[in-house]
Amino acid sequence: MSLIIALLAVMFGATGGIVLVVRNLYHICQPSEVLIFSGDTRTVSDGRKVGYRLVKGGSSIRKPLLEKTFRMELTNMIIDLKVTNAYSKGGIPLKVDGVANIKIAGEEPAIHNAIERLLGKSREQIEKIAQETLEGNLRGVLATLTPEEVNEDKMAFVRNLLDEAEDDLEQLGLILDNLQIQNISDDVNYLNSIGRKQRADLLRDARIAEAEAKTKSSLQTSENLRKTSLRQISAKIETTRADADRRLQNALSQRQAAISEAESEIAAEVARTEAALAVQRERRNQVEQQLQADVVAPAEAACKRAQAEAKGEAASIIEDGRARAEGIRELAETWRSAGDSAREIFLFQKLETLLASLVATVPDIEVEKVTVIDPGGGSSATKLASFMEQLRQSTGLDLAQTVRSLGSNGNGNGSLPSDRSDSAS
Repeated sequence: MSLIIALLAVMFGATGGIVLVVRNLYHICQPSEVLIFSGDTRTVSDGRKVGYRLVKGGSSIRKPLLEKTFRMELTNMIIDLKVTNAYSKGGIPLKVDGVANIKIAGEEPAIHNAIERLLGKSREQIEKIAQETLEGNLRGVLATLTPEEVNEDKMAFVRNLLDEAEDDLEQLGLILDNLQIQNISDDVNYLNSIGRKQRADLLRDARIAEAEAKTKSSLQTSENLRKTSLRQISAKIETTRADADRRLQNALSQRQAAISEAESEIAAEVARTEAALAVQRERRNQVEQQLQADVVAPAEAACKRAQAEAKGEAASIIEDGRARAEGIRELAETWRSAGDSAREIFLFQKLETLLASLVATVPDIEVEKVTVIDPGGGSSATKLASFMEQLRQSTGLDLAQTVRSLGSNGNGNGSLPSDRSDSAS
């Protein structure tokens, strides 16, 4: 290499020429590419002999006149996959749209396949080769799957496609980084029918799941409510029990305090009562003595005096009775000795006393008016006077006075010519 550089330096002769030559011969490899220096034969890792050397992620100087430099990009390539009338298992034509990300392999031994098959081709040509390869693999995978399997499990479909395409792409020196199936459809609406059925099944399953979830939620809510209610009841029971115990303790304490207070009050009352009892005993003794002096002794004296007086009166009554008995006895003897005239004599003696007693029983009477009628005029005058008196008593009309008034108005005389009665009171 130094000899070549020296020859070049001699050939171009100047320093500026050396810089220009080195600049043309010195190549730097970017991280997203690989440099291929062809012209030098070498053995690779798998034992094959190739006529190039690789530089990746570094720099190297091309041997002038002996090597030629190529650059191969390792960046991603986006390929749109559109497969139509791809018959699936069962003969249903499908249409598949997808996107694939591929790149040229940067590691051995796959990179040697890429150099051998793709070196010198443009990026559009490489994408075209990869697209046709993937579409062929896609049709092959679709032929092994039913539309239901393709539609229901796209991930399994993609895995099968990756497995199918990996070997073919490796032979081309390509690597499939990612594959996304965007849409699967068909022109006979088979998938739509399946989709409607699946949607109906999904809707049914969703409703069933929703009902089951609601049922479980309701059951869980009820269970939680039951547990919460039981906890609340237990808490209330504990609180009530604690409150009852506290009230019981307070009641016991208050009862003991009340008992002690009542006992002290009763003891004080007993002491006061005993003291008052002693005072009352002394007062009773004093009152008894005073009663003895003021009442009993005078009463006993009065009793004795009354007894003496009663004895005196009894003696007087006895003597009076004896005297009366003696008088009656003498009267009986006199009555017996007087014979038949004794009764009349006795009645005459008692007549004055009897008349006095009879007159005393008649009450005093005030006489307002006495009318004396001459009985010589016959019974008509008596009847007329009786009628006039009854009329005056019953109606208040004094017929004689009325006639008298009328006569005085006529002849100036206030008396009747035929009036022969006198009034007195």
